[in-house]
Amino acid sequence: MTDGEDRHDDEATAGRVTAGNRWRRPRSICPQTAKAPHLLRSKPAQRPLLVFAATKWSSRLERRRRLSTICTRYPTQRGPARSVALGVLLSLCLSGAALGEDDGDDGDTAKARPALPNFYLDMRTIYSTLPSGSLSIGFSTPPLLSTLANLSSLGTRTTPSSRSISVDLPLTVDVNDQLSIYGGVSGGSSQTGTGPWTDFAIFSFTVGFQADIYQQNGGMFPTITIQSNATRSISDAPLATTAYNTILEADYALNADETRGLLAGAQYARILVDTPLAHVNPDIIGYVGGYYQWDNNWKLTGRFGVQSFDGAQLLNLTPFPAFTQPIVRFDLDRMDDDDNRLFGITAQIAWTPKPSYQLTLRTPLYAIKN
Repeated sequence: MTDGEDRHDDEATAGRVTAGNRWRRPRSICPQTAKAPHLLRSKPAQRPLLVFAATKWSSRLERRRRLSTICTRYPTQRGPARSVALGVLLSLCLSGAALGEDDGDDGDTAKARPALPNFYLDMRTIYSTLPSGSLSIGFSTPPLLSTLANLSSLGTRTTPSSRSISVDLPLTVDVNDQLSIYGGVSGGSSQTGTGPWTDFAIFSFTVGFQADIYQQNGGMFPTITIQSNATRSISDAPLATTAYNTILEADYALNADETRGLLAGAQYARILVDTPLAHVNPDIIGYVGGYYQWDNNWKLTGRFGVQSFDGAQLLNLTPFPAFTQPIVRFDLDRMDDDDNRLFGITAQIAWTPKPSYQLTLRTPLYAIKN
């Protein structure tokens, strides 16, 4: 490279550098070389390094100047670019949210919950018989309360055999899959011995609930259900009573659809009489059983257990003896696809020690059914 070419490069480089107001020296970074140009000629080996350094520094300054000029000249270009970026980001967020909702819709459809709970009148029509000289509570207390209401009018010290027809009208709300609450009245007519049938009358009202304390849901532990109710006699007879009945039951499903399973449970019943001249001792039932539901939604349930009754003393009647005897109950129900009962028949036989029979027809009347 010749001295003329070097000087030409310095001039070009210096021209670019002096385009700004900060730099004033046109050719050299060092002031000594600017005052004594012959020093550059006497040391030709250092000349390329100085030119390279000046060129590199001037190139950086030129890039900074251009960027500064662009940013100063076009300040409004940042606004549209930022708007476009924000628009793209917002579109991505909205599309992601929409996709999330679409994905969740499938799960919500599969797990759709009804807007309103089941609301129905669980009507039960009960026909029961009772041998002479005995009392039986069994799995249902309203027929017994109907019998107690009529015993005070007897003119004998012994109780003849009796039979009764009663109707339970509990208004039921299935709050969710785990809880149901109900309340309603019971009425009926009965016949004692060879006497005529009494007029139909309301003799009690009941409030209660049924709740699943624990649900199996395919696990190894059974579903635990508690059912409890309180029944108050509204008769004006001296044997007006209040009955408390509690059932605790374990349900172990044998398949995922819960159409086959095993049952085990216990019932405790306590009847309080308003007069001190009468008392009814507690009644306890322990049972085991099972159920099977066919593909056409007919379901058969059986319970087999032992009833232990401690006896009772009612006014001047001969005391009712205590007993521990077997009890059997069968339920045949027609269900729908959502496991709601459409129709049911229950048959119960309780030995006291003579057999006492009870037949129940269940016809729920739905106002809201899900």
